[in-house]
Amino acid sequence: MLGPVILAASRSDRMRRLISAAPVTKQVVDRFIPGETVDEILPIIQELTGNGLELTMDVVGEDITTPEQAAAARDAYLELIGRLKPLELGTRAEMSVKLSMFGQALPGGHELALANVRPVVEAAAEIGTTVTLDAEDHTTLDSMFAIHEELRRDVPQTGCVIQAYLFRTEEDARRLAAAGSRVRLVKGAYKEPAEVAYQQKHEIDKAYVRILRTLMEGEGYPMIGSHDPRLISIAQELARTAGRKLDEYEFQMLYGIRGDEHLRLAAEGHRMRVYTAYGTDWYGYFMRRLAEKPANLRFFLRSMISRG
Repeated sequence: MLGPVILAASRSDRMRRLISAAPVTKQVVDRFIPGETVDEILPIIQELTGNGLELTMDVVGEDITTPEQAAAARDAYLELIGRLKPLELGTRAEMSVKLSMFGQALPGGHELALANVRPVVEAAAEIGTTVTLDAEDHTTLDSMFAIHEELRRDVPQTGCVIQAYLFRTEEDARRLAAAGSRVRLVKGAYKEPAEVAYQQKHEIDKAYVRILRTLMEGEGYPMIGSHDPRLISIAQELARTAGRKLDEYEFQMLYGIRGDEHLRLAAEGHRMRVYTAYGTDWYGYFMRRLAEKPANLRFFLRSMISRG
């Protein structure tokens, strides 16, 4: 399987330098990351929302080694919120955050991440939108869920992400499928050991369906993070069986992948949210997109060859 190899490369400084220096890389990266600054991303936000789509915005970057960098990540999100305010998009443009960016892995990281993410969540609520806490590798999840629970006491619409490939997630889903919760279900994109995660695609897909059924039958708001046509069809059937209206769940897909499907689902009346990343520290995000789906890797390699 190429996925683990690519994920290992995502942590390699040598591979980072090699890929970042390739003349054609930026042209390919632009497919997944359409800008580096707020000024560059605002026209994308207006274009997508103008086409009936919704967004969740991610300022990319995870290699935080100092409290100052964590504070800078917080400030980048606060800048984004300030620029979104006059657009009056409400929940049509929300935010996704990785707590690693807010200092979670540093000494005292749990408290530091909570202190940095809280003003972002509160500022988002003030302009009528929401924040979702992204899931990272399994060692960070207890901290993430504890921060999520703490934030929801004051801002109950704060969302979180769960990953189908982890054995623990079925129990997490039962706990989270409560009134007022917002939960994004994804397959998972980190290299996890066999002791904690399914390793085979068919096992992950079956777990995804079991977990999604729990969310659909619960009282919360499920967010289906998948590009898989079969899983999208199953999600629609599970929603119908659970008696959910079209505005009682949503689909989420990555910017740059299956754009026609984004528009099709929106045209059918579904809430369709596009996960849109921007920023200069794009390498780790980009490599995980390659690892998640062989078609992404083929696209990158073809582009490297044709444009090189």
